[in-house]
Formats: sequence, C-alpha cells, structure tokens
Amino acid sequence: MSGLVPALVALLAAGGNALGTVLQRIAARTVPEGDAFSVRLVRHLVRSPAWLGGIAVIVGAAACQALALTLGSLSLVQPILVTELPFTLLIACALARRRLPAAGWAASLMVAAGLGVGLAAAAPGGGGDTASGARWTVTLAGAGAAVALCAAAALTRPRGRARAALFASASAIAYALTATLMKAATGTFDDHGVGAFFTAWQTYAFVAAGACALFLLANAMESGPLVASQPALTLGEALVSLALGSLVYGERVRTGWWLVPEGAGAALVTWGILLLPGADPEGGEPAGERH
Repeated sequence: MSGLVPALVALLAAGGNALGTVLQRIAARTVPEGDAFSVRLVRHLVRSPAWLGGIAVIVGAAACQALALTLGSLSLVQPILVTELPFTLLIACALARRRLPAAGWAASLMVAAGLGVGLAAAAPGGGGDTASGARWTVTLAGAGAAVALCAAAALTRPRGRARAALFASASAIAYALTATLMKAATGTFDDHGVGAFFTAWQTYAFVAAGACALFLLANAMESGPLVASQPALTLGEALVSLALGSLVYGERVRTGWWLVPEGAGAALVTWGILLLPGADPEGGEPAGERH
C-alpha cells in the first residue's frame, strides 16, 4: 500500500501532461514553418490561448509529479507516466470529436496492462534522494550531450514524423533529467524546509531543465503529428528515468525470475506503442499540412 498514493498522484500527473500536450499541439499546428526552433516560435505560442492553457495544465501536472516523487521512488513514479500516451489519444479524439478506433483501445489496454504487470513484478524502490557531486557531473554531462545530439539530428530533417520523434526524444531526456533533479530538490524541502529548498542548486537546475524540455516539446508538436512524437516522449522519459534512478540514487528493481514478468510487461507496452499509428487522432496528417 505504500506505493499506492504516489502511483495515483503520478496517474493524475500523466493525465494533466496528456491534456497539456494536446493543447500545445493544437497551438503548434498554427506556427509558420519558418519560425521553428527560434524565439519567434515562443512569441507565436505565447499569443495562443490553447498553448497558455496547456502550460497552465502542465504546471499543475508538474506539481503532482513533484508530490509523487516526494512520496515514492523515481523508478516507480516515472514509468507510470507512460500512461500519458493512451490519455493523449483519448483526449485528442474527444477534442476532435472523433471515435478512438479499435487499434487505439487495444494500444491503450496493452500499455496499461504491460505497465501494471511490469511494475508489480519489478517492485522498484530503495535508494535515496541525494547523490555525490561526481554522479551529478556524469548525469548532467551525459544527459546534456544526448539532448544536443537528438536536437541536432532533428534540425537536419524536414518537417514530418522523423523530425517530431527526434525532438520528442530530446524532450524526453530533458524531462527525465528534470524529474531526477526535482526529486533531489523536493527531498531537500522535505528534510530541511523551504529555506534549504530555495538555496539548493537542484531547484534552479530542474527549472532550467524543465524550460528546455518544454521548448523542445513545442518544436516536436510543431514538427509532426502526435503519433510520431508522443511514443518517443513518454516511453523515452520512462526508460531514461529508470536509468537515472539507478545511476543517481541507487534505486533497484527485482531480478532473478522476476525478469520474466518484467519482460512480458515491457513487451506488452512496446506492442501497444507499435499499434499507435493505426489510432492517429489527427487522421494521418501528412507532413507539411497546415490547418
């Protein structure tokens, strides 16, 4: 039962992130193509009520995520955010007044079932909320390099699914780093109070990493359809978070024969994601199309 409350709060965060992502995609589809990856993109979006509404929802989701990370481990909370994927499909179809096709329901059920089986078998936990300076140096350097490589690769591609997926991958890594830093900052708040929270470098680092992740996500939303960006975003964030939870905080999952149901859960999640192209809530919008 100790993991139930952070799991439920993480689900709430996933739903908020999904709504925020759909609203950002609505706004990003109106951005002129020449404004991508520039200050002009931000200037265009801040005049959009849909984008501002999406940001407000995401801020609320971030607060839920911070609470979940205070109550539970990074390895428990972050994989639950994979449910953002089916939530996004459901919300996008509802706002577009379209029925979610059978492939979408199948994908959603597979992701949910796989996540449940995998987490129950892995029983992630352990570790703490502090890390050495050496671990932080390796983490920040590695994550920063990975984000830069994904963004650079995206910029070489024309607008379309590949560009959207690469920007989303960069955003996923940045969001995973944000969560890792946020856990340290909330742990400081929980242990030493508000004064220590505002003097911890991780507090300002997670804000900066989150802003970077948000900018990269805006470019992913501008570059292509949700079915291209959302799988890379949600699954990438979960996988990178699991790795960072182990590297930075020493969190562990069960091994031995537990690897069998863990693998089965991962396979179900992957299979569900592979079904997503058949559940495109935007009707297979071709690259370059504007509305």
